[in-house]
Amino acid sequence: MTATEHASLDVEAIREEFPILSRTIDDETPLIYLDNAATTQTPEPVIRAMNEFYHEYNANVHRGIHQLSMEASIEYEEAHDRLARFIGASDREEIVFTKNTTEAMNLVAQAWGRANLDADSAVVLTEMDHHASLVPFTQVAEWTGAEVRHIPVDETGHLDLERAAELVDDDVELLSIPHVSNTLGTVNPLGELADLAHEHDALILGDGAQAVPSRPVDVKALDVDFYAFSGHKMAGPTGIGVLYGRADLLESMPPFQFGGGMIERVTLDGATWADVPWKFEAGTPPIAEGIGLAAAADYLDSLGMEAIEAHEAWVTEYAHERLAERPDVTVVGPPVDEERGSLVSFTLDGVHPHDLSSILNETGVAVRAGDHCTQPLHDALDVSATTRASFYVYNTTAEVDALLEGLDVAKELFD
Repeated sequence: MTATEHASLDVEAIREEFPILSRTIDDETPLIYLDNAATTQTPEPVIRAMNEFYHEYNANVHRGIHQLSMEASIEYEEAHDRLARFIGASDREEIVFTKNTTEAMNLVAQAWGRANLDADSAVVLTEMDHHASLVPFTQVAEWTGAEVRHIPVDETGHLDLERAAELVDDDVELLSIPHVSNTLGTVNPLGELADLAHEHDALILGDGAQAVPSRPVDVKALDVDFYAFSGHKMAGPTGIGVLYGRADLLESMPPFQFGGGMIERVTLDGATWADVPWKFEAGTPPIAEGIGLAAAADYLDSLGMEAIEAHEAWVTEYAHERLAERPDVTVVGPPVDEERGSLVSFTLDGVHPHDLSSILNETGVAVRAGDHCTQPLHDALDVSATTRASFYVYNTTAEVDALLEGLDVAKELFD
């Protein structure tokens, strides 16, 4: 069965939209790109949208009355509207453009956390959190005296929800939860955890970096208070991310950074702030990147998020099954018959992940090796590093077969 037959997607036509997929490694080996959890490739429509900005109306936004500035301002503001529609937010007031998911998480930790946490409060994170969540909230907890608690991960790669119910009490002000684990592939019950948080008058922040690119996301249906994701993981440009925040929360929060663009009025003695979302976008914002991100949302919606999710689930399941068949491979995360994000992390007996990644590169296969910015999770798994293969809308089962052939090459070399 072909990917086209399985998910109603013409994968070969899709691949033609991504110029980089036609390149070779060392001028002879075809590229097989399986590092999409780190960064996806960029399709022609997104490249065209950004080129059009630079070719036709490159100017700063919100600062000029001339034609180029007005055109750029309209496109940049409408990009906020487009991303609001993409994730089910109410309007642009709930969409802040940031540099990436990391900056979005820092914005919540710094702007909301420093104003609302104290020695009598607590924040709940998880053992599977990305460092982009763990580090900002740990630092803010040190500054404010707040307690940090962690929901453990069980032996199947799931959050211990019984322990979560014990950890979340009336002292807790916020939960930060990865929607999809970037190491395990676990799809966490974000809506259920939002209910748990709200039962105790706490807020919930969803890390959507691995979810938004690959599945339909509706922040209102999930009932999250904040939600963060990156452009470069959803066929968009680097240098831009999104923080969704409930309008009332964003309005009540102090700014994260200060300077031009985020002010209403400045005197020598002080300043007042612009309306949301602009009060959180200090300085010249990522204009071309925002326009490119809106084009990426258009592109993904043209394919259909349900079809994208189905295709990636099929390729991921195939990879998981083939890897699990090998006695020399240990896959981490949920078992093969459960829903997971579009990635598989594993170890190969006798071959360090860094060595394996290097050998795979020689066969044209690009994967990620290391701790994937989840060192505490790897400590809990009792492994120093894993190899991660991650898939996107343009990947095929034939590329998974090439990955497996590369494992054989590595085993032969190390044996």
